[in-house]
Amino acid sequence: MMASPSGPRVRAARSGVPLSLSAVAPFDPAAVELDAFRPASLRRATMRHEYGPEVTGRGLARATRRHLLAGGVLATGVGVGAARAELRPAQDGEVRHGTVRADGVDVFYREAGRPDAPLLLLLHGFANSSFYFRHLMPKLADRFRLIAPDLPSFGFTQVPEDRAYVYDFASLSRTMGAFVDALGLDRYILYAFDYGAPVAWDLALTRPDRVAGIVSQNGNAYLDGLGEAAWAPLRAYWAAPDETAVEAIRARMTLDGVKAAYVHGVADPSRIEPEAYTLDAAILARPGNADRQVTLKLDYKRNLERYPLIQAFFRARRPKLLAVWGRNDPFFVPPGAEAFRRDIPEARVTFLDTGHFALETDGDAIAEEIRRVF
Repeated sequence: MMASPSGPRVRAARSGVPLSLSAVAPFDPAAVELDAFRPASLRRATMRHEYGPEVTGRGLARATRRHLLAGGVLATGVGVGAARAELRPAQDGEVRHGTVRADGVDVFYREAGRPDAPLLLLLHGFANSSFYFRHLMPKLADRFRLIAPDLPSFGFTQVPEDRAYVYDFASLSRTMGAFVDALGLDRYILYAFDYGAPVAWDLALTRPDRVAGIVSQNGNAYLDGLGEAAWAPLRAYWAAPDETAVEAIRARMTLDGVKAAYVHGVADPSRIEPEAYTLDAAILARPGNADRQVTLKLDYKRNLERYPLIQAFFRARRPKLLAVWGRNDPFFVPPGAEAFRRDIPEARVTFLDTGHFALETDGDAIAEEIRRVF
């Protein structure tokens, strides 16, 4: 966790009165008000619980957004609770939010679109959350039902302390399997991004008849797709998980490390919304989360060993597949996208002139590709 700034920390007044930008302290992920990113209905409920029924969130949210865009943050002391929200019927392209208990975990998710429309199950990566899909979901809500859960240790999904959860990819996949079962999702197109890919592959292997198609957005399934330089620290960690290797992994979990991953390969970094990497860094800075992420990094090697299983699934099932790829991604390089055609010759492979987090810059193009294929 990064050290707290030495200057005065800005706190929001309970009255919701906007604060002067000149008072903003230097950035500290530990001080980020995560509640500012929560859906409004859950945020208001949490604020009433913490501050009393007379408090409203409008002024606080406005001030928080202004400070985030200025490069600073507000700290109100409101934690991320396990609040639940009932989903109401969709209106146009709006995104609703809910929480469901699955595998003993309170899984937070976003949903848009009609319940009777073809379903896109959106699985995020490291270090982000379902927030990554915030712009894609309204773009496709007229044609698809879209559901985007937060994986355990990411976003607003809550793992009870007495759950004794094991943070490995087998557990993430088991929880997501319980999640789709809890919501009664029996047919879906899998959107696999980064960490979401091994989870998607496990869902496909354990529930093959539910897979209506696959969108792989920088979601790897082949050794061809591993960028040599970007994976060097992780390979060193796998070979010798000592303190030096761990520190190299942790360096990628700071604000600077997360931001660097977002802007790498992007022609115009000003197109990347600062809320995205700010939220990611804040979540990584939560107590104990860095250790959980280091454990997941160590376990990632398991996913490479399972690549032959999903490749066999591709050959046997020949699902409709779209690989839409940021070609400048240093982690998952273009040969990984092209490799899908070895097992699914009719797969559509499209490259975009952007980096790893392609939705941040090329959401319109990705939405158009999804419409074209599905």
